[in-house]
Amino acid sequence: MNYDVLAIIEGYAQGYFLMAEEDESLQWYSSKDRTLIPLDARFRYPKSLQRVLNSDKFTVAINRDFKAVVKGCANRETTWISKELQEIYWALYLNGWAYSFETWLGDELAGGILGIAIGGLFIGESMFYRIPDGSKVAMVKLVEKLRSHSFVLFDAQMINPHLERFGAYQVADVEYQRLLKQSLQRRCRLI
Repeated sequence: MNYDVLAIIEGYAQGYFLMAEEDESLQWYSSKDRTLIPLDARFRYPKSLQRVLNSDKFTVAINRDFKAVVKGCANRETTWISKELQEIYWALYLNGWAYSFETWLGDELAGGILGIAIGGLFIGESMFYRIPDGSKVAMVKLVEKLRSHSFVLFDAQMINPHLERFGAYQVADVEYQRLLKQSLQRRCRLI
């Protein structure tokens, strides 16, 4: 299928995100409160993860196996990542908007984060792991990468206990829109 990639990016740039319904139809969503992953000193992670990071057990890659990360993120009993949304992510990837931030244990994909980058905005769409700590290491290394490339905003969309462990916090839509506007004025590159 052909998708209007720029129209989709415009939707994300306005603060909306796509999700599939139970019938797999796609809908644009927004939220009164948005979840952000801090890119400053508020970012934190469990102390036990520091040992894993120090061990260099995992290697990190960007877009080494984009399709496998999308499949890993969609591989749940109940998922909002339909086949059509997987195709959209692929179209966004081919056009330089979507990225997979991956951890590897040797030649085995350990975990990853699927996201969209627009200007200084990184939108974390989903994450998964196959090997314990795979997605946690990906989160830490992604934040480091976003910081080093001067990203303004890491939008995680919705809060959950896992993200709270990394310092995720919510902002009202007014604050989100202000940060969104600021982030879109940047010209940041992930790779």
